[in-house]
This record gives sequence, C-alpha cells and structure tokens, in this order.
Amino acid sequence: MALEFSLDPPVGPVLRDGILGLWTDVSNADGAVGFVPPVSREDVRPELVRHLVAMAEGRARLLVGRDADGEVAAAAFLTYNAHRLMRHWIWLYTVMVHPRHQGRGYGRQLLAAAADAARGMGGVDAIRLTCRSGAGLERFYASCGYKEVGRVPDAIRVSDGDYRDDITMLLPLV
Repeated sequence: MALEFSLDPPVGPVLRDGILGLWTDVSNADGAVGFVPPVSREDVRPELVRHLVAMAEGRARLLVGRDADGEVAAAAFLTYNAHRLMRHWIWLYTVMVHPRHQGRGYGRQLLAAAADAARGMGGVDAIRLTCRSGAGLERFYASCGYKEVGRVPDAIRVSDGDYRDDITMLLPLV
C-alpha cells in the first residue's frame, strides 16, 4: 500500500499535532531525528516550532505522507540554502516514518517523493542529508541512491561514552 504525499500542506492544529506525535514516537523508538529517548511531546515541540517558522519564512518546505486512514505516517523537511553559491542543492531534514509503518517500503516512498519535490523546485540539482551512524541508516540511504560524501567521526554524543559519526550523503538529481 502506498502513502499519499503532499508538499506544503496547510498546517493547522491537526497536522501540527500529527507531526509532533510522529516525531515523538520516532524519537522514542530510537530514531535518529535529533533526540535520544525518552522524550515527550513538550521536548520535541520547540524543534517543531523552529521548522514551522522556517516554513513560514520561506526557508523550508514540508513533505507529509498519510496512510489509508489519513493519519501522518511519514514526514520530512526540505530546506533551502541561504548561501548564493549553494542554492543548487537543498537539505533534507528530519526524515521520519512512524515505527508502526516501518518495514513496508514507506521510507523509500518518502525519499522518492522528496526527490520528486526537489526536482519540482526549479534549479535544484541535488539533495544533501546527514545521518547518525550506528543504526545502518547510511546503508538504507545508499540503497535509495544517496552516496556518502563526508563523515565526521564521533561528532554526535548520544550519551556518555557513546559517540557516533555524522555522515553526509548526497543524491544527485540531474
């Protein structure tokens, strides 16, 4: 079953709460989306607000995947570069598929929808993202066409004594 994706859907309380719940659930399932479990919705809310402000200011766009029940099942943020020499590529941030939907190909669908969205943005030649080592994410992204282009060893401290690499990956669109 495929998710139904929408780019830049109107953000009201229902969508906002759906993304907040998604982000919290992904984080608590040990998803590498900026937090270490356990987290509450209130822990995640300020980061979501920062993303929503970036959207309101035209610096970011939201891609949402809904399941057959219309619930938010996946999401990602596409962020423009402010630097005039780097406007030909975008960042893909906070790539999330709800834990109850993982293993169904929804992550691949989300990345394909993000690539389609980026191609439609005009002048975008590539997508960059970063991921945390230790969970096999770099292998997943590579299987979706992304190439590892950089790695900073031990850049992310998950907890005392648990350091992970920060991996930069690139998907050429042309």
